[in-house]
Amino acid sequence: MPSFDIVSRVDLAEVDNAIASIKREISTRFDFKGSKSTIDRDEAEIKLVADDDLKLKQMHELLKTHLTRRKVDAAALEFKPPEKASGNAVRQTVLLKQGIDKELAKRLVREIKDSKLKVQVAIQGDELRVSGKKRDDLQAAIAHLRAVKTEQPLQYVNFRE
Repeated sequence: MPSFDIVSRVDLAEVDNAIASIKREISTRFDFKGSKSTIDRDEAEIKLVADDDLKLKQMHELLKTHLTRRKVDAAALEFKPPEKASGNAVRQTVLLKQGIDKELAKRLVREIKDSKLKVQVAIQGDELRVSGKKRDDLQAAIAHLRAVKTEQPLQYVNFRE
């Protein structure tokens, strides 16, 4: 029976490459000259430290730009509220959304069921498995889900005949 999986993953190697290029750019940019701005990744979160709010906003733009260049969707970023650090510095945590949470999974299942396509959807942990009798039904399900607006990027993998 043909099937495919719906997942939400971020390539952490590409995120590391983007962070390395951001560090290089920060070290050479004139407006960051003499600042103590840093960016580091620890598991699924990125820690930003900037001298002030303006530099933090510039680091947001750098992060989005460099991730997009590396083909990582910037919608996978969840910015937590900035907090004060020592001196006038500002610290912020940015979470990388990985996996499909329960509410989004239920919403996607409801969307597929409401579309009246002849496919079955099963929630398997943090991913969804969609199966059907015909390949065309699965492709129609993918097309329908691409039209649905979600707050995090989705990938369609393991398409099996």
